[in-house]
Amino acid sequence: MIREEARRLGFDWVGFARVRKLEEEEDRLQEWLNRGLNGKMAYMANHFEMRLDPGKLVPGAKTVVVLMHNYFPKEKQKDPEAPRLARYAFGEDYHFVLKKKLKSLLRFINDEIGEVHGRCFTDSAPVMERQWAALAGLGWTGRNTLLIHPRAGSYYFLAELIIDLELPADEPIRDHCGTCRRCIDACPTEAIAESGYLLDASKCISYLTIELREAIPEEFRGKMQNWMFGCDVCQEVCPWNRFSRPHDEPAFFPKEELLEMKKSDWLELTEEVFKGLFRRSAVKRTGYSGLKRNLDFLYGNQ
Repeated sequence: MIREEARRLGFDWVGFARVRKLEEEEDRLQEWLNRGLNGKMAYMANHFEMRLDPGKLVPGAKTVVVLMHNYFPKEKQKDPEAPRLARYAFGEDYHFVLKKKLKSLLRFINDEIGEVHGRCFTDSAPVMERQWAALAGLGWTGRNTLLIHPRAGSYYFLAELIIDLELPADEPIRDHCGTCRRCIDACPTEAIAESGYLLDASKCISYLTIELREAIPEEFRGKMQNWMFGCDVCQEVCPWNRFSRPHDEPAFFPKEELLEMKKSDWLELTEEVFKGLFRRSAVKRTGYSGLKRNLDFLYGNQ
């Protein structure tokens, strides 16, 4: 029933995992933080125990329901020389879109099954989303550190319901990256470790263009490959994304004027145009000043 309703709401894949402490992740997370691979994202060190154990986040929780929502667009920016947006930011901010669907699903569970307590999450709390998705059988964590579904690739948002309803858990699947290292070789800033499965966020273009509030370090000049907000390089080269299919979620359809913008339009971007283009967009996270900083870093005084 839950799977069927989730799919009706627009989620493509659903999995279930038993709530427990992720003891196998504790040392790995602590080492990642100790090495400063989180960059300036100090919040990644907050709520350490809660991040490992969703039972501390939602007392009495028994099941993590993990859901995947496709965001792969059929549309592309039309000017090949225009600065690029990561595909996930083409439409409305996924936080609002998915949270609404999650709340509908939780209401459905309460109406059809009985009183169930829980909370909805989508990249909005200390939840180790990819790890729970892997435990719920929805894919494996690839060398690029993204969750990869064997039949659908990686262009997916992850979302969770953590609830006090006990449900049968799904089985994890094995890693299918094999000897492939395309993501490692293609990363413009060498953010992925030589053996994969480890990301230095402080070198990642997504971090540099979105999370970093300071000036972008000079060492990355000439390495950004025209990305002004986010980056899709490690997904574009991943062989598993040959299975990507365009989504059909109206909220994620891009505005035509966004696709039409030429490089010159972006260089002349005003705050008024920014607000119109990105009124309900994830791009608001970096703000007008942040996007202008990124454009200035890409193009200098052009």
